[in-house]
Amino acid sequence: MGHPGHIPAHVPTAPEITGDPRDYAVDYREVNARENYSLHMVFKRTRPLPDDAEHLGRIKARLEECLKGTVVRGWYDVSGFRADADLMIWALDDNPEALQAAYRRVGALGTCHGQRALLEPVWCAMSRHLPAEFNESHLPACWGGFAPRKYMTVYPFVRSWDWYYLPAARRSAILKEHGLNGADYNDVAISTLAAFALGDWEWTVTLEADKMDRVMGVLRKQREVEARLFVRVDTPFYTGVRVEPWEWVDLQPTAPRDEVA
Repeated sequence: MGHPGHIPAHVPTAPEITGDPRDYAVDYREVNARENYSLHMVFKRTRPLPDDAEHLGRIKARLEECLKGTVVRGWYDVSGFRADADLMIWALDDNPEALQAAYRRVGALGTCHGQRALLEPVWCAMSRHLPAEFNESHLPACWGGFAPRKYMTVYPFVRSWDWYYLPAARRSAILKEHGLNGADYNDVAISTLAAFALGDWEWTVTLEADKMDRVMGVLRKQREVEARLFVRVDTPFYTGVRVEPWEWVDLQPTAPRDEVA
């Protein structure tokens, strides 16, 4: 059983866990010593895009420029998974203000000539990596050497009122069971990040996998363990397919420029 500050004799690296050549080894001590912030931002397209290649090219370039200076974990097409959203972006940085600035730039896209912004905010969640309470060598996938996967799901998470009143040994045992229960899903990369005071939640949980059924499977499987009894909030879910920003633009409906208001 783990205890605060416990480090296993051997700390497995991401490629040892998954056997995936895309993954790479990192030093957990270096990661834990840094400031690591994350921002998930979800937007709805407010109008069709102009149908001329020149303007579409400018939109593609501007989208990428909006996130300049941050590490973009991925751009995601969320259409069809949600009726209220079209684009999700996941960005990382050591400074939350850099992520705020990127968020503002995306929200201002397309506002020239008095036009309404092209992308309207739907949901966002700022969070931060904190060393794990019972095993500080355990890292979130996004900083743990796991390469991005094709599908991504994120949701906010709030523990029950009594969770933090449980003895540390009890919480450790519950979390150990939770980890062992998901052992058949090592191909699903998970990032659990702290969000205390950064929004309305305590944590954000992000799952990435090359197949959507693997994300669905691990979430269903983890409903079977005791840790599930100590959950108060774990919605909304935002799910998307990872795309390049130019691919996302090409997926959107278009209209003649003089009809796009």
